[in-house]
Amino acid sequence: MSTSTHDTGSHDTGSHDPGTVAFTAMEQGTIEDYVLVFAHEQEQLDTQADRVLGWLREMEGPSPYKISRLDHVLQSATKAEAAGADTETIVCALLHDIGDVIGTANHSQVGAALIRPYVSDKNYWVVKHHGLFQGYYYFGLYGRDPNLRDRFKDHPYYDACVQFCADWDQDCFDPDYPTKPLEHFEPMVREIFARDPADVFE
Repeated sequence: MSTSTHDTGSHDTGSHDPGTVAFTAMEQGTIEDYVLVFAHEQEQLDTQADRVLGWLREMEGPSPYKISRLDHVLQSATKAEAAGADTETIVCALLHDIGDVIGTANHSQVGAALIRPYVSDKNYWVVKHHGLFQGYYYFGLYGRDPNLRDRFKDHPYYDACVQFCADWDQDCFDPDYPTKPLEHFEPMVREIFARDPADVFE
């Protein structure tokens, strides 16, 4: 007869590391456990800008375009700044394709999810939908309707997304354009991610 037992989530407080939670299932957590969890989460929030800047640097390198993916978003941000956009919008231009690094198949939605707690509903919506709106310029080459974006024709941010794609995305692949370096935009990135994140559960 086997004398082994299988405990599927006991809350053993006798020998656990005080730097880690005692539970093995979240339903057993105490307030002390979650103090540890949220302290760690705050550390992650405090270093979010560092990770974002690192992901941007990963966009440097070979590309089928005439410039790298990093130079594309730098050019987008440079044009947004030249047009008088506010800091938040400039950073959104810089980060609109950051999803390519961690979620290529749905890069627009990934990038939008990253910035959502820190930006306006308008900027979130524009980044989330820019991939579809960009289809206006090339969907027809593949037999798709280039006007798929018009399903959102009555949305209050439709025109903003059209403008973003026309002025700060589809035309930002020029190797001769005087594009500002990432270092120029780094303080802006840090400013946005230093904001208190909105509660995305509301």
